[in-house]
Amino acid sequence: MAKTRREFTPEFKREAVALLESSGRPQMQVAAELGIQPSMLRQWRATLNGASPGPRSAGSTGASPPSPVASPSDQAAEIARLRRELDRTRMERDVLKKAIGIFAEMPK
Repeated sequence: MAKTRREFTPEFKREAVALLESSGRPQMQVAAELGIQPSMLRQWRATLNGASPGPRSAGSTGASPPSPVASPSDQAAEIARLRRELDRTRMERDVLKKAIGIFAEMPK
C-alpha cells in the first residue's frame, strides 16, 4: 500500500519554526511533539531563515551567533508585538476553554 504524503501549510511551518526558536527545547523534542521528522523541521528553519537546507559543515555547532543589541525603538516595537501576540493567545485559550465546557455539557 502506498504511503500518502502529508502536506503542511506555510503558516504551520512558520509556527513550528517559531516554536523551535522560542522554546529553547531540542529540535528532536519539538519535532516529536508536532508529529514530524526533525529533518523536516530543520529544512523549514533553514528555508525561512534564508539559508540552504543542506548538511552542516563538520565544525558547525548549530548554535546561532549572538544577536546584536537592538535599539530602544526596536525593543519597544518587539514588546508591543509580543503583547499583541499574548493577548491573542489568551483569547484563543479562553475560546477553547468555553468550547470544552460546551462539549462537556452536551448529552451523548
